[in-house]
Amino acid sequence: MNESQTFDEMWGREQVLRSPYERFHEWFEGEDIARLRAKQREAEEVFRLTGITFNVYGRAEAEERLIPFDIIPRIISGREWQKLSRGIEQRVQAINAFLYDIYHRQEIVKAGRIPQEMISRNDAFLPQMIGVKPPGGVYTHIVGIDLVRTDDNEFYVLEDNARTPSGVSYMLENRETMLQMFPELFSRNRVQPVQTYPLDLRRSLAACAPGDVDEKPTIAVLTPGIHNSAYFEHAFLADQMGVELVEGQDLRIVGGKVAMRTTEGYRPIDVLYRRVDDDFLDPLNFNPDSALGIPGIMDVYRAGRITIANAPGTGIADDKAIYSYMPDIVEFYTGEKAILENVPTWRCSEPEALAYVLDNLHDLVVKEVHGSGGYGMLIGPTSSKKEIAAFRDKLKAKPGNYIAQPTLSLSTVPIFTQKGLAPRHVDLRPFVLVSPAGIKITPGGLTRVALKKGSLVVNSSQGGGTKDTWVLED
Repeated sequence: MNESQTFDEMWGREQVLRSPYERFHEWFEGEDIARLRAKQREAEEVFRLTGITFNVYGRAEAEERLIPFDIIPRIISGREWQKLSRGIEQRVQAINAFLYDIYHRQEIVKAGRIPQEMISRNDAFLPQMIGVKPPGGVYTHIVGIDLVRTDDNEFYVLEDNARTPSGVSYMLENRETMLQMFPELFSRNRVQPVQTYPLDLRRSLAACAPGDVDEKPTIAVLTPGIHNSAYFEHAFLADQMGVELVEGQDLRIVGGKVAMRTTEGYRPIDVLYRRVDDDFLDPLNFNPDSALGIPGIMDVYRAGRITIANAPGTGIADDKAIYSYMPDIVEFYTGEKAILENVPTWRCSEPEALAYVLDNLHDLVVKEVHGSGGYGMLIGPTSSKKEIAAFRDKLKAKPGNYIAQPTLSLSTVPIFTQKGLAPRHVDLRPFVLVSPAGIKITPGGLTRVALKKGSLVVNSSQGGGTKDTWVLED
């Protein structure tokens, strides 16, 4: 990919300072580089003391790492954010309608917009959810929509995270750290706040409680435990919401309700924000060997006596093969063209698409349909001939496991280096809360940045970092 073709969010294509960055640039030009280096080290120490880490898997033992944080904010204008918000809201509405439909009448299949086998043969489709209507009709209570930018007014959805989207704790800690480090910057820029997210999350979850619950439902966060890569976030969100953090062993079915162990006996739970995968949620209904779930919770759920957020079976909506149908899904359920475009996608399960992908591997990005975290993918332009040859064999063996996309020229934003500012590629994960009361999108989200020059892989597990995302009032 030619870096000269890349859109830079601070300088545009013509090296003319863009208006969202004007006040920041004026401040930066007056700063002492040595002071900023000290601030960068100070920010890293804050993250270390706070314990903001993640686990890297795929080795003999999981390795715990500090997530790199960059002190230069990513800045988005209020006008840009308005368009993004409309597109995100439209997409999330369509995803919820799609999930209701495929677990009930499957009208989209009958209309010929999605092949039946895309649903019935999909590992993420849960037959146990057929005919089940979640409390309030909400399937995806918390959604993360991954966006990439390629030009001044060009944003694409890279993928939808409808299962258990992570990263919101980093968004909140990034903002808290920036407020501590550079309060003067916030007095110069009218930045929309993100700090209300935990309260918004609690209110949104409470609004999704079963209909027979009193005014103040009991909420808990279900974690797989301390060895999970996102455990910091589970504990952080439970603490910020003022609710209990529980593991499967803390819960049991009492009197037809899911209840948690307390010093005063078992207390019923109305809403469970679960960070445990479907397969491990209920050993009586799914994986019988699971020690992470609660035996019988699906029976309580189907009886409408607990809300599980996100609903079991939502994973089919962030399957990367289903993603390729999202423009059709949006149009089918909203009656409108999608405001936010998809990245063009080849489904390798289709012979013609597979032939094209095999002939053009050196130019494409190939992903597993159920993959995440940057694992199990090929970035053709940066891969060796040996890596491409090995991936070609994988594709031929199981083509239905993969989709392919063109290598987009992702936008860059500045990061702080020893020599000053330098451009690096980014994506953005805004966080969306859904309840019967409506859809709330936190202004900003998690910006992930590829810290290596020229790299397109922003995942923290692959060497990426994060930065604070500012949405301006104007």
